[in-house]
Amino acid sequence: MTVSTRKTAEERREAVLDVALEEFALRGLDGASTEAIAAAAGISQPYVFRLFGTKKDLFKAVVARCFRQTLELFQRAAEGERGEAALHAMGRAYTEQLLPDRTRLLAQMQAYAASDDPEVREVVRNGYGDLVAYVERVSGRPADEISRFFAKGMLLNVIAAMGLDAGEEPWADRLLAGCKEE
Repeated sequence: MTVSTRKTAEERREAVLDVALEEFALRGLDGASTEAIAAAAGISQPYVFRLFGTKKDLFKAVVARCFRQTLELFQRAAEGERGEAALHAMGRAYTEQLLPDRTRLLAQMQAYAASDDPEVREVVRNGYGDLVAYVERVSGRPADEISRFFAKGMLLNVIAAMGLDAGEEPWADRLLAGCKEE
């Protein structure tokens, strides 16, 4: 007899967030299908709504989780570092660990695109604001350096969203080289 372990609601919630990330990254808030998310998670569509309420609430949960995971990445990278060293450590972690995850970056872009909705905009502002506040606090660097740090990150996101690989476009290579300069 096969015994299966029943997942808790929290485990199912995390599984739904994982597959919803993929769906929202590809299709955005309006284009995503909760039916496809439910099928990929191996649950019913009504259960998705029981866990999250609405498709928009699910989207907001995915966005908040993305920002939280990025903040946690920065925190791990900057552990024991301060000042410019912390800033460089966070930048390295971003380019080495997050930038290769095109799905996560596309989901970020979808979040920015959906920010015309006031509820989504609030989640995006809060998440981005938490990142800025942490980077400011741990690095102690002046505003112009913080702005450059985030500007480079956004440029890297756009390049990744376009699916550009090194050597594919000379102009992209020049931009990437500029981002890597200390």
